[in-house]
Amino acid sequence: MKIYNVEEISILTNKSIKTIRRQIAEGNLKASKINNKYRISEEGFNEWYNNYQSGIKNQSIFDEVDYKNEDSKKINFVDISKDWTKDGWKNIKYRNGYNFIDLFSGAGGLSCGLVMAGWTPIGSVEIMEQAVATYKYNFVDKKGFEENVESRDIRDNNVKRHLYDAVWGKNIDLIVGGFPCQGFSMAGNRIVTDDRNTLYLDMLEIVDHLRPKVVVMENVPGLRSMLGGKVEEKIINDFEKIGYKINVTILNAADYYTPQTRKRVIFIGNRIGIDNLHPKPLLEPQKYVTTKNAIEDLMNIPDNSLFNHVTTKHTDEMKQRLLNVEEGKSLYKNYSDSWKKCPWNEPSCTIKENHGGTNIHPKLPRVLTARELARLQSFPDDFVFQGSKKWQLTQIGNAVPCLLGKAIGCAVKIMLENENKE
Repeated sequence: MKIYNVEEISILTNKSIKTIRRQIAEGNLKASKINNKYRISEEGFNEWYNNYQSGIKNQSIFDEVDYKNEDSKKINFVDISKDWTKDGWKNIKYRNGYNFIDLFSGAGGLSCGLVMAGWTPIGSVEIMEQAVATYKYNFVDKKGFEENVESRDIRDNNVKRHLYDAVWGKNIDLIVGGFPCQGFSMAGNRIVTDDRNTLYLDMLEIVDHLRPKVVVMENVPGLRSMLGGKVEEKIINDFEKIGYKINVTILNAADYYTPQTRKRVIFIGNRIGIDNLHPKPLLEPQKYVTTKNAIEDLMNIPDNSLFNHVTTKHTDEMKQRLLNVEEGKSLYKNYSDSWKKCPWNEPSCTIKENHGGTNIHPKLPRVLTARELARLQSFPDDFVFQGSKKWQLTQIGNAVPCLLGKAIGCAVKIMLENENKE
């Protein structure tokens, strides 16, 4: 009989190691401790996993939701082309007069995009310490924003109170949050019982307390089909109960000059009685920015750790194997979303964290560097990632593309300007 360790269970189920260990501690997943390490039998794993698949635990929060909110599907697209030419990241003096807080901020992809659109960050919360180090370095140390950056678990009430105290007395125009979505991902098993799937409730609590004018949430498209739409409807209904009218649709980052096909479901809501606006696409598919456009100039430059451009060393055998992989295909048949070769003359395939897996360079016999991946996520070249290369790749893969964030920021700015006109 096969025996698994915690790391293997994590990869098989697309759950964090912390979640697996919690399941063991709570007695849901049977395990034996040998030489101070947990070992799980195949029988024990299958029993626990089948229980999750059938939705035995924690599913009750979604059971009584009826999928009938038709108003949320009515989408108003707004032309953002006039605001698009401005860049508040390059020109820090360009501020549009509006403030925002970023929950589950990661390294700051969404925040960077909002800053590009002229928004001013006044607070953020993120649990991964390497991502927090990156956020602080880029937004506080380099750009000089005076914001509170929380580096603890958002579920902790003390963290919430510290955030409330830090922003007390300030205008809060927008709260954004890409609540963790590993359990919602279409690439995984979409297990509703993943503890991270209810973190949006913490965002709900913070929004209800701080009462921003607008709230924006982002997640993977797979969320929309969870339990026949009940998950999406639950989120919409919860926010409408606290006074926020919500509209939701899927946006493709490639439509906004991102050299990557990356679709995200975007919830936009407000409590001030105005129309919610999503950004109208700026590009037709035939005009998309390609992988070649984004990274060709990095092909032959020397390694530079300060620029996050450090190439991985491969054996001659591996180099040949990488060269033989077709564009759009993976090196490993059983892992179609990792070790994948990006197309050269099209937008990149979706950049993901992939448990250490990465993307293959379309032209060179190596995997992409952190900087090349950051380019494909539309991060500016002066945005520097902290931590080891492993953690840099994790931060980049988990990020919202900056230019998608900019597009959303431009649309929400127009929303608030419309309020002032009225």
